[in-house]
Amino acid sequence: MKHTVEEIILRNGAKGLLVHIPDATVMDVYINFRAGEYLVERNKWEAPHLMEHVLLGANDTYPRARDFQAEVEKNGAYSNASTDVYDIVYETECADFEWERVFNLLLLSIEHPLFLQEEFDAEFGNVREELSARANNHFRQLGANTRKAYGLVAETDRERLELMDNVTLEDVREHYRRTHTTDNMRFVVAGNIGKRKNTIVHMLENINLPNGERFAMPDEVVKQPVQPVCILNDSVDTIYFYIDAFMNRRLEETEVDALGLVNAILTETLYSKILGTARERGLVYGMNSGYQQIKLSSNLWFGSQVSVANAPALFDIVIEQMGNLFRGELAEADIAAAQAYSIGRYQRSAQTVASTAQGYTGRYFFDEYVDDFYKIPERIKAVTKQSIVEVTRAMFADNLGGIGIYGKCDPTLAKKLDDQLRVLWK
Repeated sequence: MKHTVEEIILRNGAKGLLVHIPDATVMDVYINFRAGEYLVERNKWEAPHLMEHVLLGANDTYPRARDFQAEVEKNGAYSNASTDVYDIVYETECADFEWERVFNLLLLSIEHPLFLQEEFDAEFGNVREELSARANNHFRQLGANTRKAYGLVAETDRERLELMDNVTLEDVREHYRRTHTTDNMRFVVAGNIGKRKNTIVHMLENINLPNGERFAMPDEVVKQPVQPVCILNDSVDTIYFYIDAFMNRRLEETEVDALGLVNAILTETLYSKILGTARERGLVYGMNSGYQQIKLSSNLWFGSQVSVANAPALFDIVIEQMGNLFRGELAEADIAAAQAYSIGRYQRSAQTVASTAQGYTGRYFFDEYVDDFYKIPERIKAVTKQSIVEVTRAMFADNLGGIGIYGKCDPTLAKKLDDQLRVLWK
């Protein structure tokens, strides 16, 4: 969607982006606090998540959570919140005609939560059900276990269920007091901003929160696991796997662009080098890859579900195709095809107000960097064969990484498959 972006810094220490979309018929608001689980002791791990659940409940104006939600949703508005290791994000989307009413309700919930004991007890049960359901997500459980194995901040859902009983309502209140401050607040507001800018600034600048601090991201240092991650689940007939490669630094912008094309070339289409070849040979139904960054490192990963019998042949394809990239054996036509695919996918990614806003939230909430949406196609076109080869090699140069497996596995199988993949780090 056509839009403009303006960063504003408020007198109370908060800062954020106003994404003006002239023809928007809805408004989306995202309010972030650096308030994730890394800020609490391990035995209180679930305090931020429970706090997020209870905060969008009773407040000074609405004595019950159901009353508040009914008021928010009466004209079809949507509200939600999410917690991860680093952040809590509150969001709402509403029709343009009621933007100010719903925006004020979101701010009210953040400013004046009552944190009632009965609502804490109810949400305690709801969070337990949420974690129990997520514990059946095999990729999620494997991901949490591999994060821990590499020394990153993480707990599995089963571990979180065990830790829940340590959290009290007072822990929730204390985490709120510590983290919900104006200096720790970042936001992205997207919609038909226009003449509403001054009103939005006034609303955010006068939010009834104290000053505080913007907490730094944790200094997570990746370590090489002693052995491959192997999680046996006899009820699963296949194996779920992640292959991870880590770099002991953050990527440059040009490297991010190149790594995006690496993913397109290898797994993102049915004609891609790894997935396409594996599908032609009947080895795997689907496979994904991606990259992510944290404060001190970067990570390239591949993941899929495959039968034990087909895993070695699939990994041979991974080794072959990665080896081709390491050696620079890549046709210019393949690069051009990946560029065309990536540009088209990027254009499709911003068809709504919400998706346009979300194109800014991740990076801005992480390090306050504002991407130039309209320059991204130029950046994709500027990726060269040399930059693709160099970033692929660099991701394996620090000799950090390996495989994690969940399902029909044992340590012998995990080591065998890990040994097979070791050539990637040589």
